[in-house]
Order: sequence, then C-alpha cells, then structure tokens
Amino acid sequence: MKTNQNSPRVSKEERAINLFADMMIEKIENLETNWQKPWFTAGSNAWPRNISGREYNGMNTLMLLMHCEKMGYNLPIFITYKRTISLNFTETSEGRCPAVDADGNKLPWVHVKKGEKSFPVFVTTYYARDENGKKIKIEEYRKLSSAEQAKYSVYAYSMVHDVFNIDQTNIEEARPELYARLQRQYLPSAEPENPDTYAFEAFDKMAADGQWICPIKMKRQDRAYFSPSKNEIILPKKSQFTDSQSFYATAFHECIHSTGTDEHLKRLKPDATFGSPEYAREELVAELGAALTAQRYGFSAHIKEESAAYIKSWLQSLKEEPSFIKTTLLDVKRATSMLTQYLDAQGAEAKDTNITEAA
Repeated sequence: MKTNQNSPRVSKEERAINLFADMMIEKIENLETNWQKPWFTAGSNAWPRNISGREYNGMNTLMLLMHCEKMGYNLPIFITYKRTISLNFTETSEGRCPAVDADGNKLPWVHVKKGEKSFPVFVTTYYARDENGKKIKIEEYRKLSSAEQAKYSVYAYSMVHDVFNIDQTNIEEARPELYARLQRQYLPSAEPENPDTYAFEAFDKMAADGQWICPIKMKRQDRAYFSPSKNEIILPKKSQFTDSQSFYATAFHECIHSTGTDEHLKRLKPDATFGSPEYAREELVAELGAALTAQRYGFSAHIKEESAAYIKSWLQSLKEEPSFIKTTLLDVKRATSMLTQYLDAQGAEAKDTNITEAA
C-alpha cells in the first residue's frame, strides 16, 4: 500500500522516508519476476554525486541509483535549485555579475526545466554545544585541543534537501562545455572488462594477505558463508563461479555479514535464526551492501539465490513500518563504508607496489 506523500501532517523527512520505502518495495517486487537480475541495471556504473564532485553515500546513494535507473538519466549528477541559479553569476571584487563567455558575451540562462520534480536527499549536519548552551560549528570544534573538546558535546541533525538531476535542467544546452566535462569525469571511459577474466586486485590482495577483519578462505565446495562462531569467511574458488564478477559480489556479501559482529558494528543478533525477521533484515543489509560495493568498483551484483526468499519476506516489515528502512540503510551505509575503506587501502597499496616495480 502506497504511503500518502502529500499529507500536511507528514513532515518533510517522513515524506522522504515514505518515498524511499515505496521505491524499495517497488524494486524488490520487480525483482521477484527474475531474481537473476542485477540490483542496478543502469547504463552507467558511475557513483552519484553533486555537481561539485562530492559523492553521496549510504541511503542517498542507493536511492539516487534507483532514481536514475527508473528515470533513465544519463549522468548520476545532482544539483539543488539554488546551485542551478548560481551558475548564471560569477563573484567578482565588484560583486555578483552575470556569467559571460571568453569574449564577454552573456551566457544563456541556466534553469530547471518546467514541470520537473525534485528528489529528496538527507544531509546530516554536526555541531558542538557546551554545558552553558553555547553552540559552535563542528569545524571550530575539531580545531580545539582535547581538553577544550571535553567541555563540549557533539550533536547531529538531519535535514532533507531537494535536488534535481542535471538532465532535469538545461545545462547540456546552456553550458555544453560543463556538461561534456562532467561526462568525461564521471562516466566510465571504456566498457567493463570481460567478466569471465575480471580480476579485482584490491580484494585479491586483501584476502591473500589476511588484511580483512577476519580470515577469508577459499575452498572447492558449493557454499559461501560467514561463520560468526569461527569468525571466518568461506568461499568457493573463483573458478567455480559462472564469471569472476559473481565471485566478487558473493565475497562482498559475506564481508558485509562479517562487519556485524560485536567486535565491529554490533549488528548480528543471537536470535537471528534462519527464517526470522532479524535474519531477513541481515540478508537485505548484506545484499544491498554487496550491490553498492560492486557498483562502487564498476561492476554489477546479482542477488544470491538463497537470499531471494529472505528479501521477499522483508517486504512485509517494510510495508508495515516504512521508517524501518532508515535504520536498515544506516547499517548498510556503515558496513559498506567499512568494506570500501579496506578495499581502497589495498588498492592504493597495490598501485604503489606496481609503480615501484615499474620504476
């Protein structure tokens, strides 16, 4: 049942959460007809970001990817209405002036196209406050000494900002050079490698060197799983998968599970037995975390066959309580961030090694 997005009694945040819940319900129900579909099938593997290049993360990333896929946008780049209008001006020592080209001619007016609807994103803002109620910006707080910081408590609050995809504006026509630059910067320059021979060096190195939070063992067998009791991940060998990318997506799924122990993100519940709502929720966290991680590194992730039933059962909880999605996707964000930080570190180390060897 669709939630009422326009009720005056519903806050802007609640409307956004209800919208996200409806999108997730629609996505999973569409996948029910073919669980072999990848989570994201958009033409681009680019990561959503704003026009200044700052990447979105967590819940925003997932929903913007779904939004781009549904609407068929060419670039996963978003901009606020205020930022769109600001492209028509430049700041000079004499004040704000109309934007002009190299010859001094006034540039065409940039605007959001008539009839286009915005999409909500969550922006978290932090501030610090002392015992007397004095508030300071988090940037100021970070510059304080440890002793001075001890006098403050840090608080966070979320705000919903409305954004438009740049395809909802006339930027491509009014600023063709800017649009072309964004395409060059944020779209893959080549097709992904053959999935049968794909090698993701960062993960291979992390697993081989024992650099993940638990051992990753590969054996010739037919199961992939994380064992909380032994704190280890067991994977079939890469050659047993239909293609290499499927191997990595499965590995990411188990890595996400492994972040949930008490030693790390404290997400796994002792009573989360097979078939329970808690187990279904954890399967969704692992599935979405694996999908986002795969998207991050330029390839697609398919749903694990054994996860399908649990994801389907999760729909009932989501339909009954849309706000359930917020805490679930927060867990996805934390687990995915943890995994990508490790992978990025391994990737950077591998790159440095290759440069040294080449020299």
